[in-house]
Amino acid sequence: MAMLYNAAMLEVDRQATDSQARAKALAGVFAHNGWSVLPEPAHHGPDLLVSKGLQRYAVELKHSAEGRADRVIPLLSQAILQAMHHAARSPGAQPLAVVRVGRVTKALRERASRFHADYASQSAIGLIDDDDGRWFEGAGLEGLNAEPKSLGTRRKGALPKRRHDLFSDLNQWLLKVLLAPELPEHLLSAPRDDYRTAAELAEAAQVSAMSVSRFIKRLREEGFVDESGATLRLVRRAELFRRWQAAASRATPELPMRFLMPGAPREQLGKVVARHPEACIGLFAAASLLDSGHVADGLPWVYVRKLPELPHQAWPELVEVSPGEPLQLILKQAATPESIFRGAVQVQGARVSDILQVWLDVSLHPARGREQADHLARTVLAPVMEHGG
Repeated sequence: MAMLYNAAMLEVDRQATDSQARAKALAGVFAHNGWSVLPEPAHHGPDLLVSKGLQRYAVELKHSAEGRADRVIPLLSQAILQAMHHAARSPGAQPLAVVRVGRVTKALRERASRFHADYASQSAIGLIDDDDGRWFEGAGLEGLNAEPKSLGTRRKGALPKRRHDLFSDLNQWLLKVLLAPELPEHLLSAPRDDYRTAAELAEAAQVSAMSVSRFIKRLREEGFVDESGATLRLVRRAELFRRWQAAASRATPELPMRFLMPGAPREQLGKVVARHPEACIGLFAAASLLDSGHVADGLPWVYVRKLPELPHQAWPELVEVSPGEPLQLILKQAATPESIFRGAVQVQGARVSDILQVWLDVSLHPARGREQADHLARTVLAPVMEHGG
């Protein structure tokens, strides 16, 4: 009896040790990518607490010996519930559920992504494997993604041919051009016409014919374009917008700022941005300026093509925030500058993100972003998203 008891205790100790080792390895991944790993949480707390800039996550980590979706998805669901529980007790934290498996396959990523979009969008998720492969969905987590090391050891001749990114910067702009006829001009700045050929689309969008040809080819490969009629028409839009939303979560540098002069930040915002042609108001403030706001204005983002090396010289109206000072806006380098700045509209003399860009950006924001995005999808964007089947 004592032998059985000791064996059971040894197994519990071994599992605890393995769990601690996996948590420590994940903490190393975050630290290597510029995240701060906070002191080890108390008992019954999350496995990790991590932060970077304005992002803070309570992490719940699970392990599956098998990479089968019917094993992993239930574990992921359990981790999501626990991460949400821990996040509610960690001020400013958002939930992040992670499952470690032997190997992260494309099929498993797709199943996890669908589960995330359909049932658990309020929590970030991640899959990691034993070969350093990593896949995350959530605000600010894109920089952690990595292919398994074994992929780098393949012979060059065996590497699959690289396909062009359907949601590259210029391709996102081309999607906006194709959708523009279905949106009012005050919500999206883009040419409005029907296009029979790639050449016509290229001329209207001011993009090279070769780039548009590759774009149409990718749409055709993914089944997102109908060429049977007189003009190019986007179809399967529910899936197209879901994929677009997932691809838009790309981390870029940003600076926390405040206004130099005292006064109401909301009143100063438009005036300051109007003095900078290469700046664009985004997120919740943009939704309000487009008369599509639904939640109280959050911290505004101001997009720039590239963050200035000397912010105080490029933006004399702003000052970088010091510890303890109030944060009033985020100066953020645009991840897709062509799409953002070409599609932007003018509101009271200042550039403002177009309605499609606002939907993409707010949907990734942890503080009521999903609520604002759902409001846009139900109202102004409903005809665009539902058209085409």
